[in-house]
Amino acid sequence: MALKGIKVIEMMGLAPGPFCGSILADFGAMVTVIQKMQPSPFDVMSNGKRMISIDLKREEGITIVKNMCSKSDVFLDTFRPGVLEKIGLGPNELLMANPRLIYARLTGYGQNGYLKDKAGHDINYVAMSGILSLLRSRDRVPSPPINLLADFAGGSVLCTLGIVLALFERTISGKGQIIDANMTEGVAYIASWLFRSRNLPIWSGEPGTNVLDGGVPFYKTYRTKDNKFMAVGALEPQFYSEFLKGLKLSEDEYGQSDLEKCSKKFEELFLQKTQDEWCCIFDQLDACVTPVLEFDSVDRQKYYAQRNFFNRNSNNCIVPDPVPKFSKTPGKSVGTKPLPKPGQDTVDILRELGYDKMYINELIKKGLVYSSKKCNL
Repeated sequence: MALKGIKVIEMMGLAPGPFCGSILADFGAMVTVIQKMQPSPFDVMSNGKRMISIDLKREEGITIVKNMCSKSDVFLDTFRPGVLEKIGLGPNELLMANPRLIYARLTGYGQNGYLKDKAGHDINYVAMSGILSLLRSRDRVPSPPINLLADFAGGSVLCTLGIVLALFERTISGKGQIIDANMTEGVAYIASWLFRSRNLPIWSGEPGTNVLDGGVPFYKTYRTKDNKFMAVGALEPQFYSEFLKGLKLSEDEYGQSDLEKCSKKFEELFLQKTQDEWCCIFDQLDACVTPVLEFDSVDRQKYYAQRNFFNRNSNNCIVPDPVPKFSKTPGKSVGTKPLPKPGQDTVDILRELGYDKMYINELIKKGLVYSSKKCNL
């Protein structure tokens, strides 16, 4: 696997940091999650990772983390700016002890600037990036696309890219570096094409009235007879022609000039058949028309029968395979593995650091670490 041999220390946080760690783990990195003594009830991303519980309010606990970082390649900081500096785990200190360490910091607004100390969530970061203002239709208020854009696209994925790039640069310089990844600027960067294309005619109107934001009848979704949906993306003339063929409409009568007439007719027609019936029609045509697949059953759809892309874990949750696909070093999803129990790897990790059995049991007894099993003498 591409990242085999890379050791990552992940400070447990909410969704963006853990998914970053999961991507690294999917492609072969050994990821160890440092959890506080109180287990997180929201952890759904530690599958395939090792787990150690450490009291970070005590100096001996901080020393354990430092020892772990001295033998690792990547440290993933998921806290607000300055938090880890206050307890002696800031980048300067850790890089002094291990100059090859990649210290990745994933925050909402970055390590400096007006908003650096402010709390926030995906909706706030997308709002402050300027992108949320585009996610509305006509007279409706902006609506965030769940928490995909900032948390995961602008946060997890770009932070992972930064880590991989820093690891590559290290092969040249031999030294690590600090990565300042933040979700607000990450969303804006993901949207680079939107920023650069503002002068194109496709953005001539208000949000919700343009070609790509639901303002035209040949690029939107339609409800079907069985209360499901079809997605239409018939932008180009050749696809629009095929689309009308599927609807059995004349291109002379339903060209792209009278948008209101087309919209009403398309809505009327799609309501006359079920989603499956429309699929039977458009599966035979190259019209850029597809079903809107249901989230909880997407893995059972015929379209993925040959790809084997979706799997299910022990809790029957759908787990997508890692992408992109590699011909030599493919990733393998850690999401199908069971979640580790809090402290289940504590003893093994401490022994790898060189602590003897007596001292490990002393740490457990003092409550400096939590282990679900004793270190047998």
